[in-house]
Amino acid sequence: MVTRALTVVVILAALQLTGCAVFRSYDSELQETNQQLTAGNVDAALKLLESNNKGESKDLLYYFEKGELLRSKGDLQGSQQAWRAADGVVLGWEESVKLDTEKYLSQFGSFLVNDKVRRYEGYDYEKVMLTTQMALNLLAMNDFDGARTEIKKTHEREAVIAELRDRQYLKREEQAEQQGVKTELKDLHGYPVASLDAPEVVSLKNSYQSAFSHYLAGFVYEALGEKGLAAPGYRKAAELRPNTPLLEQALLDLDKNGASSAESDVLIVVQSGLAPARGSINIPLPLVIKDNLVITPLSFPVVKEDTSTTYFSQITLNDQAVPLTALNSTSAMSRRALRDDMPGIILRTSVRAASRVVAQKELNETNPLAGLIVGILSAVTESADTRTWRTLPNETQVARVRLAPGEHRLNLPAGLGASQVMVKIDRPYQVVSLRVLGRQVFASGPAAHVVPLAQPQALASLK
Repeated sequence: MVTRALTVVVILAALQLTGCAVFRSYDSELQETNQQLTAGNVDAALKLLESNNKGESKDLLYYFEKGELLRSKGDLQGSQQAWRAADGVVLGWEESVKLDTEKYLSQFGSFLVNDKVRRYEGYDYEKVMLTTQMALNLLAMNDFDGARTEIKKTHEREAVIAELRDRQYLKREEQAEQQGVKTELKDLHGYPVASLDAPEVVSLKNSYQSAFSHYLAGFVYEALGEKGLAAPGYRKAAELRPNTPLLEQALLDLDKNGASSAESDVLIVVQSGLAPARGSINIPLPLVIKDNLVITPLSFPVVKEDTSTTYFSQITLNDQAVPLTALNSTSAMSRRALRDDMPGIILRTSVRAASRVVAQKELNETNPLAGLIVGILSAVTESADTRTWRTLPNETQVARVRLAPGEHRLNLPAGLGASQVMVKIDRPYQVVSLRVLGRQVFASGPAAHVVPLAQPQALASLK
């Protein structure tokens, strides 16, 4: 019996250790990459990404990060290529969920394997933001028809996620009852519960639907003359972000005439900062094992906010102040995703820890050395999964203005390097996308060009 238990434990430990994810610190890797990106050294950031992903088989995160880095560099075609590869992975996930949802949920609910060695499938908000970012790339190239395709994909993806999460919630409740695990988030003393219970987190309908994504959908449909589809997009955005004048006005303006030949309807999209990281925190948790109370340290993920970029709420357009409206916070979505996932994480972590304690107790009684080895392996491998899409922008803010065709001057606050962006307007509907990181400003597409006014070494101009 003990020999068999030892064999099982050793095999499990070996399986975990053979996965590079056990010792890989994704948070550390992306800290270095993002430091280069924030300094404007996009090529150096790309080089780091490649050096950390040398294997032939690339994972979803590699394509996530590469697409955003290439977008910052101004290589929109390369960005789309990387993101198409990521989208292919997500589409494969969708097909597996549709084909046999119960089988997928059973695999996901496995208690024996640490979360960090599972195949990374992306958080729900990452899957949705992927197609949103792809649509932005296409809009920067004035490809509204292509953007429409990505937007339609976004809506379909949200429907798949919604159905899956409803069924996952019910299955998790069943498993918790079967396993006898009653621990809740509030029982994790020392865990930063307040960050997950913040108003901006609990007010979200879910972790994956973005008011920005739906507003962008409305704008694209309106630009293509499909007002019947634009209205639901604006309406959903207003539902997700209530009491937002910009969203309410969009619905009212649908009944008015579109942009005349003398002016263009321009959507300015400003994305700033970096998505929050995930860290790991150890918390001693009491577990009842064979009628005995055992205190064991367990690891749980925590959200670590990005502080690279100063928050701002307005820009200057042709010497006139223009307020920005916040429509998406990756930080809030990330924390909401973790808040929703924590019951399952607590369940899996508790059951895995209990199984480990029982196995080690048996080993200690018959083979103390083997028990010691297993204990050391457990301590080394016990940490939370810190993988997440780190180069994804944190804040997405927009301004919608009407401009005459020709060149216009857009300025960002002085704290962001006093950057000036020259924007060329030549279409009835147009989207101008900017990315702000630290004191760097990146512009996407041929219509926008960054002109450094101060500290030119700290600014990046991308064509």
